[in-house]
This record gives sequence, structure tokens and C-alpha cells, in this order.
Amino acid sequence: MTSKTEKLLSLLNGQPVIPVLKIANVADAVPLARALSRGGLRAIEITLRTADALEAIRRVAAEVEDAVVGAGTILDAKQFDEAAAAGSKFIVSPGITGQLLNAAKDSPVPLLPGAITPGEIMAAREAGLRFLKFFPAEQSGGIASLKAFASPLADVKFCPTGGITAKNAADYLSLPNVICVGGSWVAPDDLIKAGKWDEIEALAREASKLAK
Repeated sequence: MTSKTEKLLSLLNGQPVIPVLKIANVADAVPLARALSRGGLRAIEITLRTADALEAIRRVAAEVEDAVVGAGTILDAKQFDEAAAAGSKFIVSPGITGQLLNAAKDSPVPLLPGAITPGEIMAAREAGLRFLKFFPAEQSGGIASLKAFASPLADVKFCPTGGITAKNAADYLSLPNVICVGGSWVAPDDLIKAGKWDEIEALAREASKLAK
């Protein structure tokens, strides 16, 4: 297993669920990260789907000591570098490209790229990556696909994301080649907007107890 894969696994540190967050209001970033961390979900992914995403990453990295903040929806080398400079401890991409692999090769920040086909998984494996995002999970065959990969690609592990909910997370986590799952159900938009941090903390605590 490569050192960057080991680094990524150590950052996620046995956490069964990685919250996938879309921050519409930068003022929500710090209290949200604190609520999730109190609930046992220290590692979080802030997606670059909003204008305030990089600033949200900066604030969480600077102000929430317990949090391990990563950046998601990274599409190219420029975004990779910007997210790393903002304080991201890990980078998540929906897919895999040569440009992203080159950016990751020259950076101490580990990359978790998305891969759903045998060819994509093998390309990532050739680049030394053994831990990949499986996205979009439910739309790409879900549990059945991951079961099929387990034997021929036995040394590759996954973090399925996309369509993962409180109802099916445990089924994914029961698979031998799944390390963790990514999901947004632990931080619903309406609870964030209402500032209901206690309720988010309770959802995080529930998710953190899911067995792996």
C-alpha cells in the first residue's frame, strides 16, 4: 500500500461516514464542523459547489482544531492547488484524470479520486492508488458492482458516495472492500439553514456508530 493511501486512511481513522457538505453560507462552516466533530465525525468533505467553499475550508482548517477538513468536487489541477492552499488535508474528485494525478503526485495532500469502471480502477491502481471513491454509487451498480470488484481487484478499497443514506449505509459498510461511505444525510440543508447544530450533532453521533 502506498504512503499516500496510508496517509489518507490514517486521516479518516476508522470513521464509517464522511459527511459531504455543500456550504451555501460561509458563516455556517465553523459551527457545522464543530457539531459534526462533537458527534464523532471529525473528517468532513466540503465540496467546491458554492462560491464560499474555499473560504469555508480556510475557516474550518484555522478554527476547528478537531476537524480534518477535505475538499470535494475537485475537477482539475488548479482547483487541487487552491484547495490544498486553503488548508485541505485531503482532496476528493468525482473522477480521475492525468492532470489530477500529476497534481497529486507533486503534493503532500492525498487524493481520493472517483472510479467506477474496471479500467478507471486499474488506471488509479497503476498510479499507486489503492483507496478510491466509488461515485455515483447507487447509479453505478451500487453494492452489486462493489461485490463484483472484490475478487479481481482485491487490493483496492472504496468509499462509495452518491445515493448513500442512513437506510443503506450499513449494507455498503458490510462489504469487505468498503472502508467508509460518503453522505450528506448527516447534515441536511434545512437543519444547516436553521442552525440546528444539536440535531446535526445527534445525526453525526448516530452515523459514527455504524459498524464497519
